Amino acid sequence: MNQQISPAPRIPVTPEILVPRLGESLVNRGLLSEAHLQEALDHQKTRAGAGQPILLGQAIVELGYLDRDTLDRAVTEQIILLRQALEDANRNLEQRVQDRTAELQEALRKLAALNQIKSNFIANVSHELRTPLTHVKGYIELLFTEALGPINEDQHNALDVSQRATNRLQALIDDLILFSLAARGELTLHLEAVDLRKIAEDIVARAHPKAEDHQVTLSTDIESSVLPVLADEQKISWVLTQLTDNAIKFSPAGSHVVLDVRNESAPDIIRVSVTDSGIGIPEDRFKEIFEPFHQLDGSSTRHYGGTGLGLSLVQQIIEAHGSIVSVKSEVGKGSTFSFPLLSAAGSNKGNA
Repeated sequence: MNQQISPAPRIPVTPEILVPRLGESLVNRGLLSEAHLQEALDHQKTRAGAGQPILLGQAIVELGYLDRDTLDRAVTEQIILLRQALEDANRNLEQRVQDRTAELQEALRKLAALNQIKSNFIANVSHELRTPLTHVKGYIELLFTEALGPINEDQHNALDVSQRATNRLQALIDDLILFSLAARGELTLHLEAVDLRKIAEDIVARAHPKAEDHQVTLSTDIESSVLPVLADEQKISWVLTQLTDNAIKFSPAGSHVVLDVRNESAPDIIRVSVTDSGIGIPEDRFKEIFEPFHQLDGSSTRHYGGTGLGLSLVQQIIEAHGSIVSVKSEVGKGSTFSFPLLSAAGSNKGNA
């Protein structure tokens, strides 16, 4: 036999349902005593237990503590007050949003100004450093080649160390100048058809002494049919040099670094990658490595040197080419940095 379930009794819909804490409001306004409020609450509870739920206001009227007109006026006044409070809150919120937006805009303006000052400072200092360094390098070269007279073996070794140190300092200054240009939006590209095969082979040849010092095997893996790409030859060479140097620097003795260039399955796309079997990078810190002047190991005793500008500039140069740098890495197993470039032939098709 099917048993029918009676619908639950419904509380009548009145303006009172819009007013929270009605009893407290009536007591605060002197319209109801605390004792009467408690009795009304008890009466409301009794009616609900009997299956006849009522609102508090109805309980107060039934007990004769207030008449209906007085209760309705109190409820209406309370609704008006609540509405005013809501409007005031909305106005205050809008003002706070406007104030906060203005503060953020001002903070962004100051940050942009500071970044501009920083870029100008870096550019000025770098150019000022370049002039005396040129003189130092010139005289070291004269001494090293014995143009100013013969030197003994110890002096030759000392000059060799000095020459390598000045070359490193020159590279750091050049990086700072390049960074200041990029930060000011003055990074320009001279696009032309570039033979990546020749660039990769030249970079690996130049990097072999460093790889040997670190006891790292360095090689290329270049597809024979790789196409010339549309790129700025000088800046792409800098990018590949930076990635190769980083791979060597962060690889332990006995590991392997490969500079790979090959045609993608997509037509007219060439992918360049540098893979190492070094220390690796935690996935949650991939973004950090592209921040300027940032080192994952920021301690004063960090094992690996550098300004922290290299990968930031790599990213900016590759993005200026309309591409993007991808990172794959596993801690303790190595990393791969790669990016695609459009072939010169593919660019001509797009412009046709």
